[in-house]
Amino acid sequence: MKKLKIKTGDTVRIVAGDHKGTEGKVLRVDIEKNKAIVEGANMVSKHEKPSAKNPQGGITKKEAPIHISNLALIDSKSGDTTKVGYEVRDGKKVRFSKKSNEVI
Repeated sequence: MKKLKIKTGDTVRIVAGDHKGTEGKVLRVDIEKNKAIVEGANMVSKHEKPSAKNPQGGITKKEAPIHISNLALIDSKSGDTTKVGYEVRDGKKVRFSKKSNEVI
């Protein structure tokens, strides 16, 4: 199983595709498909029939998954995109920002 450097709750920027430049929080990550769902990005329209949950039905907007390779983590210190590194600090394996060398 592949290790992904983007985790749920991270703030990311989309760096490729139709929604390039959009920023948002990662809501969910699918490890098998290497995709993530970013809050407020890659919105698609879905036609829904009336149901008990949605009695009116109609067209609803929801987030679609984006491939992990199209996402870049945003450094909390500088606000710019950064790469993620792993190292052992004080006997624990931690993720850190390669730009600011700060623990994520």
